Amino acid sequence: MNILIRDEDNHPLHVAIIGAGPAGFYSADQLFKEFGDRVQVDMYDRLPTPFGLVRYGVAPDHLKIKSVTKLYERIANKPGYRFWGNVEFGKHIDLGDLRKHYNCIIFAYGANGSRRLGIPGENLQGSHAATDFVGWYNGHPDYSTCVFDLSVNTVVVVGIGNVAVDVARVLCLTEDELLQSDIADYALDALLKSKVKEVVLLGRRGPAQAAFTNPEAKELGNLQGADIHVIDQEAELDMLSRKDLDLSGDKTTVRKLEIIQNFAERKYNTKAKVIRMRFLISPIEMYNNGADKVSGMRLVKNEIYRGEQGSLKARPTDVHEDIETGLVFRSVGYLGSAVPGIPFDSQAGIICHSQGRILDPKTQEILIGMYTSGWIKRGPTGVIGTNKEDSIESINCLIEDVKSGKMLSPTNKGLSNVEELVRSRQPDLFTFDDWKRIDDMEIANGDSVGRPRVKLTSTASMLKVLGRS
Repeated sequence: MNILIRDEDNHPLHVAIIGAGPAGFYSADQLFKEFGDRVQVDMYDRLPTPFGLVRYGVAPDHLKIKSVTKLYERIANKPGYRFWGNVEFGKHIDLGDLRKHYNCIIFAYGANGSRRLGIPGENLQGSHAATDFVGWYNGHPDYSTCVFDLSVNTVVVVGIGNVAVDVARVLCLTEDELLQSDIADYALDALLKSKVKEVVLLGRRGPAQAAFTNPEAKELGNLQGADIHVIDQEAELDMLSRKDLDLSGDKTTVRKLEIIQNFAERKYNTKAKVIRMRFLISPIEMYNNGADKVSGMRLVKNEIYRGEQGSLKARPTDVHEDIETGLVFRSVGYLGSAVPGIPFDSQAGIICHSQGRILDPKTQEILIGMYTSGWIKRGPTGVIGTNKEDSIESINCLIEDVKSGKMLSPTNKGLSNVEELVRSRQPDLFTFDDWKRIDDMEIANGDSVGRPRVKLTSTASMLKVLGRS
């Protein structure tokens, strides 16, 4: 269905999307499918480059996953699409500005923060958010100057989701594997000099509840330079988890347990490095060696129990152990942050909404013309493709509202008016054509050294490529 939308001045529907990651592009895709050339989509991002976590979150050796950007490029080539990069909502533009220029505004800016462990010693040197490390090795401008001590023997990663698995894998990649990736140059150099021999993944619950996906876990068993090790007893399923699995027969969980059991049965210490996957264990303290730097962790063994709502949870026992480490990454979840003027649930880390329509949590009143999509809508769950279904829900609400006339009535809707405003606020903005020049340069630089690409990792270096330094 192609709905023809025109206002009284014969202008198309104007939509602003805050965030140029997967959620933003899938939202734009749905808008073009529904409205065709009767919609103008302007996409804003505080970073100079598009694609969000596909560029800066997906592991550098996962090039096949990154190829989804080809779809996003097709969307960006639509006549009704514009990209305004290096433009930050709340700094260069605000809600009042957008209301004057757009019928609808979609907030799809993701979740860049990191949840904390809340344990003593968490602020010691050598204790980091995994998200910082991920941003660093992916060349994110915000994290390109971070420093991580890779001279240590043992690294501990708290958490056992896909991000934790990525961190462990990247720490153990061989030179050949790293050179086939698009990892940032400075990270490549640092990892080639790394002294890390052991990476320990700590899972709070049991193997059945492990948050990683099966393909991610399976990769750990196929690394050129690292063994994978699971303690036999920790690979075994507890009685409650076994009972639930027998009832559900969930094939994904069954396969996950097969992978973990295979790891437990393997011989290890045959390769230069080892990844130890632990279950039912949590950190309760980080301690130092007299300086202000992590030297070890105190751990507690957990047990599975059934909570009041029937779900299986973990609780500590009286069994403790210690582990020496000089580098810790917490990977217990991304966390969204608020932006000015938009209702926010700080506990959940998401925008307040109903099926994608932003609402006032006190009155439950829908804010006309305001929508949300992606991680900042539902929380940091799912894979990249999950954002497509998520965006469909939000855009369907937008379609319904537009058909019934429930949208903003901008007073200054012209295309040139928006561009003039944005350029006056941020002269160093980036268009999609600017991004393509950067993209071409990165790929060409990669070709010259036999790599997929060599990333530019600062806004200044990108401006230089554009001749605007």
